[in-house]
Parts: sequence; C-alpha cells; structure tokens
Amino acid sequence: MTKRARVIYNPTSGRGALTGDLVEILATYEQAGYETSAYATVPAPDSTEAEARRAAKDGFDLIVAAGGDGTINEVVNGIAGLRRRPMMAIIPAGTTNDYARALGIPRDDPVGAAKVILKNKTLKMDIGRAGKKYFINIAAGGLLTELTYDVPSQTKSLFGYLAYIVKGAELLPRIKPIEMDIKFDGGEYRGNASMFFLALTNSVGGFEQIVPDASLDDGKFTMIIVKTANVVEIMQLMTKVLNGGRHVDDPRIIYRKTSTVTAKPISNRMMINLDGEYGGDAPMKFENLARHIRTVANLDEIPSLTAEEMSAELQEAEEKFLAGVEQITEDEVKAADHPEPTDATVNK
Repeated sequence: MTKRARVIYNPTSGRGALTGDLVEILATYEQAGYETSAYATVPAPDSTEAEARRAAKDGFDLIVAAGGDGTINEVVNGIAGLRRRPMMAIIPAGTTNDYARALGIPRDDPVGAAKVILKNKTLKMDIGRAGKKYFINIAAGGLLTELTYDVPSQTKSLFGYLAYIVKGAELLPRIKPIEMDIKFDGGEYRGNASMFFLALTNSVGGFEQIVPDASLDDGKFTMIIVKTANVVEIMQLMTKVLNGGRHVDDPRIIYRKTSTVTAKPISNRMMINLDGEYGGDAPMKFENLARHIRTVANLDEIPSLTAEEMSAELQEAEEKFLAGVEQITEDEVKAADHPEPTDATVNK
C-alpha cells in the first residue's frame, strides 16, 4: 500500500521562500516513498490545525509542518489529541526555528530540511499539554513573560524570543512579582516570582544556554522559577545565561526536572504563554506527554549543536543586552520600586 504525505506550508513564512522550493520539496518526499500533496495555510483561525487533523483522520502516514514555530505548534495541536498520530516532519521557514534547531534540521535550506527524510531516522518527541492545548517548546507565566506581548511583531521577526531581552532596559522596570503557587514533582513553591518557565527542548530563541541539560524524550520538563523581580538581579541572571548557562545554580531561581506542574496565582491575574503566544489564564495544569509524536530528526547533527550556532542578528541582540546591563543606573533601579521577594517556601 502506498504511503501518503501531506505538506502543510505557510506561504508567507520566510518571505515566501517555501513556495519557490515546493516542487523540489514534494519530489523529495516522493523519492522517500510517499505519494505527496501540499496544502497552503490561510489566515482563517485554526486553518493549519484543522488541516492537520483532517489529514491524520484521512489516514496520511506523514504530515510535514513547513513554516515557523507557530506553524509547527498548530500542526501538533491538530494531531496530538488523536489516538492514531501520523509521523511528523519539519521544514523550518520562520525566524527563530527553535524546534528545528533542537532536531538538527537545516534552518536556512528548505530543500535540505526535506531531504532529512532520506536518512530514515526518527525520534519520539515529548510534547506538553496545558489544559486543552498542546505546546512543543515552552510554557511560561508571570509578569516577566507578559511583557512579551508588548514587543512589536516587527522586532519579534528579527530576534524571536531574544527580542524580549533587547527591550529589557525599557520593559524591565514595569515588572512586578506575582504571588504564585507552583506544584511540581516532589515539591512546591509558594511565594513571589516574576515568572515560571517550562522547557521541552534545549533551544529558546536560538540559545542552548537557558536550558543546557534539556532532553527531547525523557518525559520531563525543565522548570525554571525566577523568584526575584529586581531589575538589576534579573539583568545579572540573564548575563549568567549568556555566559555559559551559569544561572542553573543561582539561589534566585529554582531549576528542576518535573513531568507535571500545576500553577495558580495567589493574587492577581496570571496569563500563560505557550510557544510564544497567549494560551489562557492560570490556574493551569501542565503535563509532559512522553515520546508522544514520532518526528523525523537529523540524529547525526543533534549532538553537535552548540550555543555558538547563532545568527548575526542574535549575536547583535546579545551585545545590545550586555551593553544595557552596564548602562543601567541606580536611579533607574530606584524608580522601578520593586519590593524584595517575600518569604516563601520550597518543599523539595
């Protein structure tokens, strides 16, 4: 019986670069033994998710998500809740392409990304479930993450998640701690925090230092809780991240491995960010669905990924951030008027 593949592509990703390579991309999957067709997503809500679900239910053996991390997220949301889930492949055409980076997929060569299928190597990837939604890379909550919604989309297109860091000098003084209750495997944190963060891969905004020990298929999130809301201390923590991931042992954060997390605010609203987009309000439960989706991966390249593999734009953004740390003044710190974190308990 002939295997079938459906390429779901965003025609606007990568400034339309995918469209020009589509014939060669389709031919590549045909070469791999798949009768291949394509679907161009449309601006209508849930277009990508609905097509992924339809193709899966129609018996397609492979679904190819071609676009940015948002396109990949929507494809995953279309198939993750099904009993029969087709294999998945990725052709990155966005700006940050965290998921492709984690899988060792070429990020600037759509045809080369398609040709990874010819190596016939796959990995069963963990994904996250947050309420009724799914995420592939990150989930986060707290006022530090809520600032991301204020970053202009034009800036996001250049720097991805690192845009939030570049805007730090302007946005960080607005951070206030949220009193939150975070339950995780074998423990609980109850107290003030500027954010909590759950990661599934080692790549966030093109950087592996933030979660240096993440695994793609161990059934665990890497959880980070940033307890401080002090401007200078947050700057110091980010500097540690950019200097070799030395933040993991800092007493101002909690760094744990966990398969489940329940987050709720004690006071105030707490919005949840899933893969960079608004995903609802806490309280919310997060579950790691271990090895949930079989994904085409460039396994030969995954061990060789290093933190130095970043674009010129990301390097420039890092330099701007570090320069911003040096320029922050005592008056700006006082103007932020942040209270110190209240006493809180961490049960290990």
